[in-house]
Amino acid sequence: MIPVRGVEGQRLAVLGLGRSGLSAARALRAGGAEVLAWDDNEAARAAAEAEGFVPVDLTRAGALEGAAALIVSPGIPHLYPAPNRVVAAAWAAGVPVDNDIGLFFRSLATPDWDRLEATPKVIAVTGSNGKSTTSALIHHVLESAGRPSQLAGNIGRGVLDIDPPGEGAAVVLELSSYQTDLARALTPDIAVFTNLSPDHLDRHGGRGGYFAAKRRLFAEGGPDRAIIGVDEPEGMFLANQLAEGAADDRVIRISSGQKLSGPGWLVFARKGFLTEWRKGRQVASIDLRAIAGLPGAHNHQNACAAYAVARCLGLGPKQIEEALASFAGLPHRSQLVAEAGGVRFVNDSKATNAASAAMALAAFPKIRWICGGLEKEGGLGPLLPYLGNVSRAYVIGREAAAFALHLKDIPHEVCGTMEAAVARAADEAEPGEVVLLAPAAASFDQYDSFERRGEDFIARVQARLGA
Repeated sequence: MIPVRGVEGQRLAVLGLGRSGLSAARALRAGGAEVLAWDDNEAARAAAEAEGFVPVDLTRAGALEGAAALIVSPGIPHLYPAPNRVVAAAWAAGVPVDNDIGLFFRSLATPDWDRLEATPKVIAVTGSNGKSTTSALIHHVLESAGRPSQLAGNIGRGVLDIDPPGEGAAVVLELSSYQTDLARALTPDIAVFTNLSPDHLDRHGGRGGYFAAKRRLFAEGGPDRAIIGVDEPEGMFLANQLAEGAADDRVIRISSGQKLSGPGWLVFARKGFLTEWRKGRQVASIDLRAIAGLPGAHNHQNACAAYAVARCLGLGPKQIEEALASFAGLPHRSQLVAEAGGVRFVNDSKATNAASAAMALAAFPKIRWICGGLEKEGGLGPLLPYLGNVSRAYVIGREAAAFALHLKDIPHEVCGTMEAAVARAADEAEPGEVVLLAPAAASFDQYDSFERRGEDFIARVQARLGA
């Protein structure tokens, strides 16, 4: 645990008692604070009570009186589409609002670090797609090289649940826009921006607000190194804002699909090969095509980001290449579930928006596509260039018929359920094809998470194949 510093004897309120909220409450208590804990959910309050916290209804008038700060869990809206009433009450009372990420960055470094020869480094990863894989890949590369590393944030453990890092250690954080938007301290040593596509627009008041939330990771404290995906205008803008000139190697530009040029530090992937350029010359090249855990151009971008981080931390290209080759991938992200009769079954349930589903479609040439669910804003426009890879689509979800209208001339079938979709796709798939779950939609119409949706896909495939 990372005890929160500077709160001894203070009263701090925690709103939301899920994973990050409870973690924050524990760390505040360990730092000597009095914790006022609240969640509208009775089960969450009961879980907090079981750990010795006394729930205090923060929705009552005057409940925040004397509080030094309000710590808000990421799932609770603090501005758009409307501020939570407790957050609004904190504003009115002049109580600072923060989250566990802000507490982490202000509490991580201790006086003991003065005695370390190599102080710990924090690597923070944000973006629309690829955050989890990139974060896990960085962690894997570091561990493979014998570097102590912990993975936390939006993946792995809560940021305040990790062990205090020691000599030469790294902390790899995956940070969502919900987390970067509110944190009052954001000071990573290395910050990564993967890409940007429309997502969570209601929570941020539109695409501009969404990008602004991501951009805070680079603007609030100023990382020593910034690794920026430049395949969208927002990434190009961000890289330009951060660099003092074309040769400024504090900013590393990465890309998947385009060759980058210039005197700066560049890492890009084209036709399955990762290439590093520095000061106008090629430094290294890695063949990514045979790495089973990193299929497709989107995963090659993740590899570029992880490679760049590892290079910033002093690892050599050969070390990194060996680690990339042993990466198994993450569940529900281009996950190879089974192969039978020349047909592969791939679970990309994490493809919850059109842009991430487009990346999955681009990774395979012949696809039996299982799609559908709770539609998000922005439509299916990003998918259009890749629909030529689809032999047939099998649409699931409560509004499957409405989703199918977007497919227009693409051969498709309204299946409704995962069971029916897997059965039909498996029956019709031919050798060399991939049965791909890449929904391009949220899961909440039929499942409580994308993980549950992916697990259902896996179970249906295994039942179908008699595994």
